[in-house]
Amino acid sequence: MAIDAQSPIGIFDSGIGGLTVAREVKKLLPNEQIVYFGDTAHLPYGDKSTAAIQAYSVKIADVLIKEKCKLILIACNSASAAAFDLVKAYVASKALVVNVIDPVVSFLGKHHNGETVGLIGTKQTVTSGVYLQKVNNLGVGIQMKSLATPLLAPMIEEGFHLQNISKDIIASYLGQTELKEIQTLVLGCTHYPLIKNQILEFFNGKIELIDASETVARSVADLLKFNGLLAEKKTTEKDKFLVSDYTVSFEETTKLFFGKQIKLQKYPLWE
Repeated sequence: MAIDAQSPIGIFDSGIGGLTVAREVKKLLPNEQIVYFGDTAHLPYGDKSTAAIQAYSVKIADVLIKEKCKLILIACNSASAAAFDLVKAYVASKALVVNVIDPVVSFLGKHHNGETVGLIGTKQTVTSGVYLQKVNNLGVGIQMKSLATPLLAPMIEEGFHLQNISKDIIASYLGQTELKEIQTLVLGCTHYPLIKNQILEFFNGKIELIDASETVARSVADLLKFNGLLAEKKTTEKDKFLVSDYTVSFEETTKLFFGKQIKLQKYPLWE
């Protein structure tokens, strides 16, 4: 089946985190229509089993294929670790599939050889060992130190990252021995760019932060260009925001991210 270049880009995450990536994709590719799916009924993915995340991911991929998406971006590290190969096989020739892990690993290989690199992410992302395995496979002498930070994503989803309590939570994680002597820190969850400033403050700006959203957006643009699938003219279709369960906070955050009034459409995965 031929893929149409004017078709939308599908992006999904368990909640608001993937909006950081969606915003960068839209900034880089203003001609494109975006269909975003926030699986708010099942967030956060980081403490779910691999089988559950795979089931959600395939179901969402199905929704995005029905929306005629030409590319599906798994804008969630937990789902990228657990379900990328499965989603890729499931959609086969109907759409391209991109995850948020490979572009970051590739970036590390090009710019951070021989460094000690920290990674913070959900339990699912860290225990899967996917970053460590892929970085080791590069063979460029990067020593990776990983730390699961399970409270950060729900803290951000609930809006607590704007309050003083977040400083204590962030400090208690980042002060742990696993992250001693790192030169670079990978934000291994798409929620974490929302607390980028607090993290830099903790390290007094002495480390480099890798925010996947920009790196991944460039990767999406490159892949579409390589396949001749960049939209040639600006889409007349509005961006769509689907959620498996309606929440006011999600709508407010989406408005904040995209700087305009948006309308969420409720799309339950299972009736």
